[in-house]
Amino acid sequence: MDTGFIIEKFILVAVIFGISLVVAMYSTYAERKVAAYLQDRLGPDRAGPFGILQPLADGVKMFMKEEIIPTSSNKWLFIIGPGLALLCACIGTAVIPWGSPMEIGGKMVPLQVADINVGVLYIFGVVSLGVYGVMIGGWASNNKYSLLSAIRAASQNISYEIAMGLSIIALLLMTNTLSLKTIVEQQHGLNWNVWYQPLGFLIFMVCSFAETNRAPFDLPECETELIGGYHTEYSSMKLGFYLFAEYINMFVSSAVMATLYFGGYNYPGMDSMAVWLGPTWAPLFGTAVFFAKIVFFIFFFMWVRWTIPRFRYDQLMNLGWKGLIPLAIANIIITGVVIAIIEKF
Repeated sequence: MDTGFIIEKFILVAVIFGISLVVAMYSTYAERKVAAYLQDRLGPDRAGPFGILQPLADGVKMFMKEEIIPTSSNKWLFIIGPGLALLCACIGTAVIPWGSPMEIGGKMVPLQVADINVGVLYIFGVVSLGVYGVMIGGWASNNKYSLLSAIRAASQNISYEIAMGLSIIALLLMTNTLSLKTIVEQQHGLNWNVWYQPLGFLIFMVCSFAETNRAPFDLPECETELIGGYHTEYSSMKLGFYLFAEYINMFVSSAVMATLYFGGYNYPGMDSMAVWLGPTWAPLFGTAVFFAKIVFFIFFFMWVRWTIPRFRYDQLMNLGWKGLIPLAIANIIITGVVIAIIEKF
């Protein structure tokens, strides 16, 4: 057994997990600041300079709140629900290539936890498991409003996963691979897939909003209709886990969009930058570019939330089944026809 390989992967997993939690934590701060800017307010400004310590104050508050488990709930499932939601959110990062292989001490170290040849299927499998955390939490609460909200979430996620999967098929027709590493390598420089699949990207992005329960698709957490949503009965860190899972899902969705359509760690002039910076620092620069793309998408998630009002539930389902799914099927047909014509001539 290669001990160095195990240590290398363990360090990479720990770093990615830590970054995911920090990004999720400060996404809550960024959300408030973006909302404040769009609404001409200040936002958090008491905890530290510019309110930069607000996420730490929120974390302490979550830990210090009273832990409540309803007497009529299913205790074990009530506890498992938030943990399952957070786990499914975190494990999606395993197949994302965070950068090109990096040289450390004369050894090339891949900046990817697992390069499996079915990476796209893995992502979809993990995304589809996330609905169990929501369903279990809503059902185990023994609260009819939480259950209604969980059913809404499940039907919404299942509906939009179909359109999301169909939007990816057109991309796979072009790339001929399910490996995320290979898909990123094919987008070297500025040869990004978004130039060839703009409609597929738009469908995927809209479905990402629905999958992460973000406005205007935040019906499962619609306070005005179903009190607090599927996590109404939760308090303390169990509620915090659900909120954290949403922000980690947003981070992972942004990373997947940047990977599939915007070249991942690729950027214009990367070959000359590799010569200038060398085999150790150039991959880290590519990783920084990748994170800049992720931060932009996270900002876009927030921008949309504070700009567009939420849909009614019937509008939400109509858009998924009557709008996005037919569009995704049409995109597959058009892509297949274009590829056949190009290969023939």
